[in-house]
Amino acid sequence: MKKLMLGVIALLLAITPLSACGQTSTATKTTKTPVTVKEPYEDTQFLMGTVVTIRVYDKGKKAALDRSFDRVKQLANEVTVNEKGSEVDAVNAQAGKKAVKVTPAVYRLIKYAKAYSDRSQGAFDLAIGPITSLWHIGFPDARKPSQAEISARLPLVNYRDVTLNDAKQTVYLKRPGMALDLGGIAKGFITDEVVKVLKRNGVTTAIVDLGGNIYVLGHSPKQKNADWTVGIQDPKKARGTAIGTVPASNKTVVTSGIYERKLVVNGHTYSHLMDPKSGYPYENNLMGVSIVTKKSVDGDALSTATFDKGLAGGMTFIEKTHYADAIFITKDKKVYVSSGLKKDFKLFKDSGYTLATLK
Repeated sequence: MKKLMLGVIALLLAITPLSACGQTSTATKTTKTPVTVKEPYEDTQFLMGTVVTIRVYDKGKKAALDRSFDRVKQLANEVTVNEKGSEVDAVNAQAGKKAVKVTPAVYRLIKYAKAYSDRSQGAFDLAIGPITSLWHIGFPDARKPSQAEISARLPLVNYRDVTLNDAKQTVYLKRPGMALDLGGIAKGFITDEVVKVLKRNGVTTAIVDLGGNIYVLGHSPKQKNADWTVGIQDPKKARGTAIGTVPASNKTVVTSGIYERKLVVNGHTYSHLMDPKSGYPYENNLMGVSIVTKKSVDGDALSTATFDKGLAGGMTFIEKTHYADAIFITKDKKVYVSSGLKKDFKLFKDSGYTLATLK
C-alpha cells in the first residue's frame, strides 16, 4: 500500500503546461473574465517527505499560494504516522482500548478510506499499518521481515475492524496492535483540499503537484478552453521522464509504481506497494498504473486497488468504475489503456514502450 512519510508512493508525473505562456484579458460590462499571467505565481516546498509544487496563473492571486501551503501543512500534521501530535497516531495508540475523536477533515479522510476498503474488498486496506511499519520501505531502517513476523501481524490488517461513529466523529480500532496507514490515500485527499482553497480564493487556473498527484485546475492559458497536457511517468526513469501524454482540465492524474521506493535483499527487489493479503510487496507484471479522474483521492485509492488486482483484474475493475480511466504499464514495457482514454492517450514514438490490447 502506498506510503508517504505517511507513506508516499506515487510517482511524480511530468506535466507539460503547453498553454502556460499565453494571456487572456477580455471583459464585459457585467462579467469579468479572469486574467491569466504568462509566468505563474509558484512555490515549491518539501513536505510529507515529497516535493510539493503549486502554480497559480490568475493575475493578483499570489496570496492563494500561502493559503494553499498552510492547508497542506495543517493536514499533513494531522494524518502523518509517527508524527508528534498526529491524530492518526493518537488513533493507533488507542487500538483495542478506546475510540478517539478526530477533526472533521481527518474523519472525512478516514471514512473515505474505509469506504474504499469496502468497495475494493480489501485490495485497498486502510488498516495496513502493521505491515507497512514492519517493512518500512523508503526509510533508513527498511528491512525484509521474517515470515514469522509477517504471519503474526497479518491478522491485524482488517478494515472491517475499524469502527466509525459519525455522530461523535470518533475512530476505534477493535484490536490491540492495529494501525491505520493512510499513505495510500492521504496525498489525494490533501490535493483535493488544496484545490478547494484555490477555488475559495478565486483561482480559476492552476497546477497542483503533491509529489506526483497532479491536479490541473481550469483550462490552459494558451487559448480559450484548451486542455493542459499531462505527461505519464516512465516508471523506470527519473521523475519528469514521460512515456506519453493525456489532455486534462479540472482533472487529476495519479501514478503508482514499483520503482520509486524499494528495498533490495540478496539481489531481489521489493517495492513499497504492499499486498494486505500476503504481507509482502506485490509480485505481478505491473510496473506502473496511472489513474485519470476528477478527484485525486479517488485516483490514489484506485491506483492501489488496481495494483492489487493485476493487469487483467485491474482493467476490469477500472472499466466498471465509470468516473475513472487508467493507463497500465507492464514490466515487459507494454502499455494498456482503458476505453475512455484510447482516443486521448498519445505514446511517444521514442519511449521504448508499445501499446497493447488485452485479449
